[in-house]
Amino acid sequence: MGDHSIKTTSDEENHSRFVRHLLDDIKALDLMLERGLIESGITRIGAEQEFCLINENWRPAKTSEQILKALNDPHFTTEIARYNLEINLDPLELKGDCFSVAEQKLRELLNKALDVAKEHDTYILLTGILPTIAKSELVFDYMTPNPRYWVLNEMMKKHRGDDFQLRIRGIDELSIMHDSVLFEACNTSFQMHLQTEADDFISSYNWAQAISGPLLGVSSNSPLLLGRELWSETRIALFQQSIDTRTSSYALKDQQARVTFGDSWAYGTAADFFKNEIARYRVLFTKEIESNSLEELENGKIPKLHALNTHNGSIYRWNRPCYGVGGGKPHLRIENRYIPSGPTIIDEMANFAFWVGLMMGRPKAFDDMENAMDFREAKSNFIKAARTGKESVLNWQGRLMSVRELVTRELLPIAHTGLGKVNIDKEDKDRLLNVIEERASKVTGAQWSIRKYRNLRKTKQRDDALLALTQSMYNHQFVGDPVHDWPIEEDSSHIHDSAHLICHVMSTQLYTVNEKDLADLAIKIMKWHNIHHLPVEDDSGDLCGLLTFTHIDSFEKTNEITDTMKVAEIMIKEIQTISLETPIKEAISYMKKNGIGCLPVTQDDHLVGIVTKKDLIEFDND
Repeated sequence: MGDHSIKTTSDEENHSRFVRHLLDDIKALDLMLERGLIESGITRIGAEQEFCLINENWRPAKTSEQILKALNDPHFTTEIARYNLEINLDPLELKGDCFSVAEQKLRELLNKALDVAKEHDTYILLTGILPTIAKSELVFDYMTPNPRYWVLNEMMKKHRGDDFQLRIRGIDELSIMHDSVLFEACNTSFQMHLQTEADDFISSYNWAQAISGPLLGVSSNSPLLLGRELWSETRIALFQQSIDTRTSSYALKDQQARVTFGDSWAYGTAADFFKNEIARYRVLFTKEIESNSLEELENGKIPKLHALNTHNGSIYRWNRPCYGVGGGKPHLRIENRYIPSGPTIIDEMANFAFWVGLMMGRPKAFDDMENAMDFREAKSNFIKAARTGKESVLNWQGRLMSVRELVTRELLPIAHTGLGKVNIDKEDKDRLLNVIEERASKVTGAQWSIRKYRNLRKTKQRDDALLALTQSMYNHQFVGDPVHDWPIEEDSSHIHDSAHLICHVMSTQLYTVNEKDLADLAIKIMKWHNIHHLPVEDDSGDLCGLLTFTHIDSFEKTNEITDTMKVAEIMIKEIQTISLETPIKEAISYMKKNGIGCLPVTQDDHLVGIVTKKDLIEFDND
């Protein structure tokens, strides 16, 4: 959960005062490590559950504030978008039935959220990326009205100096500019925490990095964004690009992304790790801090290191080092941030047990990671797993292995050993790790989603397929079966017509011509592909005209189309357009009233789609 009292760094005096606190916090951490004050001899686990709020039409619901108020429970907090919420589970000691206890508590809290949400005509969904989220739900109106998020947006844009660019290439390609960090809101995750001994922190952190690729590969479930098939875990690329503060220039220079896997193995102590973070990353946020950490330490108190935690919270490592204070005792922990939310509670708990088991069962050969594994292999494994999920081939100690082989032959035995080492109940251990084994041999959430979506696309338009996919996910997530046992072939029930706007049914893969193209070329393209409506763009890419078969036939009756005639000479120049958010019923009425067969869809004068009578016929009840 982020700090909600942060401020911008625009005030130089406040900025300097904050940096002074930051340097004192590092010194205080150094002293606590030297004096052996960091809690040891006990290991705790914790988790944060992010989830989506959806309406009866399976689209994002802007009801988080009302639901949070009605819940009146400190376990719940807001996220950046008004259609997301987060649950913070209480820490548990790692022993016995702790995973069953965590699972039961999570179910109780989610059921509580379900009951309250229904009172606001809202449902909840566990998924890494909500399939039905649209560009229209990534505007400021959907941002949670909390100062933290506005400060985040302001400072990210200030340091970047320009709008953000999103470019992700998978089976499809997504390329778009956006003016806020709200694309981050597409991501929902199940963040896992593990307390770590101070003298083993660096070895534990490096091992967490090494196992990230295969763990992500077998846990991926977010292959779709804005109706495009992208990466198996699209969240990885999306999160990095959605809040990327790096700038482009003609100079070749290395710049560290704030969302990062890192560039090398960690070394030294936990304090050394944080020192490196301060050296590499600019301070983006400040906050008012009343107490001085060094003075508190010298007076026998344990400081909370507010400045250090604020700065650390603005660096989004997929494995994040954390300092905290619980019960008056300071501790260190590692936060796993790359695992997606859902698709079911049992899938999440299996991921949790697998990760913790791996962490606790680390073979001695990996204590000195620099001599055990090349860092670039670990980073390459992570990127490959994000791109292709369980279908990836990873490099493990000099051998190329599929994710399935690596997980089942190498890592599951380590996880069994690790959970046994900390006396996790055998029934729990076997139950949860069996889910990972079955998923490795069958399908992940990402594979299920793609197969289901492609099956739906055989009979449905893209938007209807996304709606049906989301409905199917909702219908299955609380039944109890993990995702590898979900059926592919069964279909979803009727989707409400009221769910549709023009952006949901328009055609986006368009043929277009330039106004300077030969008219004969445009006509040939229309005939070759049986296109009845062909948009015309100028050199800036703005819509400037339209060609239709009807108009061309009319033109040919009174004019001869010569070999040198240009598109601009025969096109319709006065054209009606509509926006992405236009209701379908309104578009149908407009087309009938004006006697036209198509409407180009524009955003800021740029053509983004086209809708025709044929696209809307199933929605016309007159």
